[in-house]
Amino acid sequence: MMAGIADLPLHSGKVPVWMLRVMEKLARAIARAVVEVHGPDAIVRGLANPYWFQAFNNAIGMDWDSSGSTTVLISVLRKASLDEDLGFVVVGGKGRRMRSIGEEVKAVEDRVGVDASKVQIFSQAAGRVSNVLLQDGYSPYIHALAVSESGLMVAVQQGMNVEAGLSRRYHIDRESVEEPFGGVSGLRSNSGVLNAVASESRDARKLYIDLAQEGAKRIERMVLEASRIVRGNTVLTDYMESRGEKAAETPRTPRVARPYYKPVLLDPRTRRYLEMLADNPPVDERELLTAPGLTPKVVRALALVADIIYGVPTSTRDPVSTPLNPFVYAYAVGGKDGVPYKFDRRTAERVVITLEEAVELARLGRDEKLKALKRLRSLLEPLRS
Repeated sequence: MMAGIADLPLHSGKVPVWMLRVMEKLARAIARAVVEVHGPDAIVRGLANPYWFQAFNNAIGMDWDSSGSTTVLISVLRKASLDEDLGFVVVGGKGRRMRSIGEEVKAVEDRVGVDASKVQIFSQAAGRVSNVLLQDGYSPYIHALAVSESGLMVAVQQGMNVEAGLSRRYHIDRESVEEPFGGVSGLRSNSGVLNAVASESRDARKLYIDLAQEGAKRIERMVLEASRIVRGNTVLTDYMESRGEKAAETPRTPRVARPYYKPVLLDPRTRRYLEMLADNPPVDERELLTAPGLTPKVVRALALVADIIYGVPTSTRDPVSTPLNPFVYAYAVGGKDGVPYKFDRRTAERVVITLEEAVELARLGRDEKLKALKRLRSLLEPLRS
């Protein structure tokens, strides 16, 4: 479901009004040219690609390492797509616009003819993947959708980690659960990640679905028992033998410290969410994405039970695979041999060349074109050195 993620330093400043107007003009002209040559789907596919997203930001003059780059690009493309018929539309955004996206999906249907209910389901699923099934310490504050007239969709979501002083951008381009990332850019975390969308979490996800069908009361009992085991107050054999069952291990001793290896407090709200999940249990992974009651805390509870009681762990692998700026950092700091990050040179070059062609065709003044082309070509300089 996710095409990529990018981590960006949090910046508190605002883009000057005059500069924003210049960026709007550039973005509108480039987007129009891309649509004329490659069609509206090319814009949506581009927004799902961290390389393309970064290159477009550079072309309009936005700092590559600023968390505000996401807000600006989404904002200018949103305005352009709502002002004129480009064959795609962007809705949502930061803060208030993120919260009102449920109301804005009607604009998608009006503009490009894609059923609003399908867009709403996609939006909800995208939020679940990047904030519930993947828990990496980033709280969402931007959520936007781009939809083409053919029905192609991408969600761009951004979360912030205030302690680390970073934001992380998620590019989500399809409704699926397992291994949704086509390319993930950011600072890799070595701890604190619960990754239920990883391929190695497949058995755990199946168990989540089975547990939801067991009923809320049984889940609560297992969560309480798993929490006691984590505290060291009992061992797994005590619990299993009391039920006439044989424990998988005697007792189960976790070999790897995991972010969910801590007691889960079943407060009234969490109990209500467990009841909601058990009252309408998902039967497959697609239903798991939109199941009522599936909150981050409920997923942590299910992961704890799956691992401690049943011996089925959930992955703690951070999905990050490329650095902050895929055009510069990976090559400058060892990316040529794939360490610490793999660099997709072919994609990088193709993205820049495609946008260069769009700039050449865009209805812009000579100076504006030259500046945009210079910024784009500077992205490839590290590759040619």
